[in-house]
Amino acid sequence: MDDIQNLLRLESEQGRIWLGEERMILLRSSEMRALRRELIDSLGVERAKGLLIRMGYIAGQQDADTARKLRPDASPFDAFAVGPQSHMVTGQVKVTPVKMELDEQTQDFHGIFEWENSFEVEVFLAEYGVSYEPVCWAQIGYASGYTSRFVGHQVLFRELQCAGCGEKKCRIEGRLAERWPDAEDLLRYYRPDRIADQLFELQSQVTCLRETLTEEQSFGDLVGCAQKFLKVRELLAKAAESRVTVLLLGETGVGKDMFAKALHKGSPRRDKPFVAVNCAAIPSDLIEAELFGVEKGAFTGANQSRPGRFERAHGGTLFLDEVGELSLQAQAALLRVLQENELERVGDTRTRKVDVRLVAATNEDLEVAVAEGRFRSDLLYRLNVYSVTVPPLRERLDDIPELVRHFIGKYGTLHGKQVQGITDRAMEMLRTYHWPGNIRELGNMIERGIILAEQDGFIEAAQLFPNVAEQEEVSAAMGLGNPNLDQLLVEGFDLAHWEEALMARALKKAGGNITRAAKLLGLSRATLDYRLKKSNISFSGVG
Repeated sequence: MDDIQNLLRLESEQGRIWLGEERMILLRSSEMRALRRELIDSLGVERAKGLLIRMGYIAGQQDADTARKLRPDASPFDAFAVGPQSHMVTGQVKVTPVKMELDEQTQDFHGIFEWENSFEVEVFLAEYGVSYEPVCWAQIGYASGYTSRFVGHQVLFRELQCAGCGEKKCRIEGRLAERWPDAEDLLRYYRPDRIADQLFELQSQVTCLRETLTEEQSFGDLVGCAQKFLKVRELLAKAAESRVTVLLLGETGVGKDMFAKALHKGSPRRDKPFVAVNCAAIPSDLIEAELFGVEKGAFTGANQSRPGRFERAHGGTLFLDEVGELSLQAQAALLRVLQENELERVGDTRTRKVDVRLVAATNEDLEVAVAEGRFRSDLLYRLNVYSVTVPPLRERLDDIPELVRHFIGKYGTLHGKQVQGITDRAMEMLRTYHWPGNIRELGNMIERGIILAEQDGFIEAAQLFPNVAEQEEVSAAMGLGNPNLDQLLVEGFDLAHWEEALMARALKKAGGNITRAAKLLGLSRATLDYRLKKSNISFSGVG
């Protein structure tokens, strides 16, 4: 059971407890007793029982995924034991196997176990006294969920005897669902319960009301609830009904393109074209032809006349991303279009009227660009009529859970894979990351996690942050694990010795590559190189 106990980490100063990737909490039995009483009093015994069984079932499924990873080379019995042992480590019940038959080829299972010291028995007896029916509902759900996921086939457990009914011990039996003659009666507890039909009727009414709200209240497909995000959405919603030119400011990857699309969808032009141009991706000698069009014979290779992006966006919205990258000549032509609502194609003398709502975006300070002579001041004044700064992701961390759900849905569909979400540990790391690449980086991370995660499993921290696995492996190899810092501060502790040992281990793991070893240790290459020389650690390698 040591491998399971090693997964348990207490971060008392941070107010967190971890069991592997999953965040845990310590609850007093009095709290569970009060919760159980509230559920029974509010929902009735049957519905409360079903809810607790389903909660246990989900927890069991998660632990089954952990079991295969924790003991990949163990016998089926030893690997399966992770579930009962986890139940013991987390203080829920003492488990003693009586009989277990598991055929991995046929996915057949039959098991009998005894339980002692069940926490559910204790809280039930304290509140209601001896019961006429078994009371270990969450634990039965856990056993069924764990075994079903482990075996790969629906397994149902039931209590043959329960200490809550006056027996000395609890005794449970698990079989494949089809081997229980009353399987349908057992399965009803595992199906979602429509607790109150009237609640769902009210929910439908609320949905209808929401759909009738103005575009300002329901603005595009933007995802978020953080105050800074909502402020930006409100500003854009107010601008949507007008044709004012909007300048979106913000760092790379904050989603300025999504805000531009939302602005278009919330405007009266929503049924007209939305045309996007990345000014930085088009060579400067071609940008005018792309924006304003070209006449046949205007230059070598112009074999036919074609409209530019402005003409294609007629009646709709034109989004110019990275507008600061436009050449001064293109800026002059753009200024004329904004002032006169007309343009000339490259190689043509005729003017064409255009009706376009312009949305521009940049990640640089255009006032600095004006001071350096790279951007026209009159164009800046024209663009800067209604500027909105999109906040970076690090300033809207409360939006991360909702964004994660959005990207899981998006990339899960794209790659044809279903995942249940991300682990607690992964979510915690996402919330503490500094996000230099903003929402674009988050989307890329989740897509990577979708690809690496198991079907119907959870995305883990190491699948989002590849260096996590390497760093934890180094720590484990050093025998550090996740020690309590107070335990290290004992008489005779030699920090220099541990530092040298850790550097040596990182170098060995990196094959002598100093750059990679520095990355494992979270140091710069120069810092590690200096410390190696100072410690006289010999090494051979590159980097």
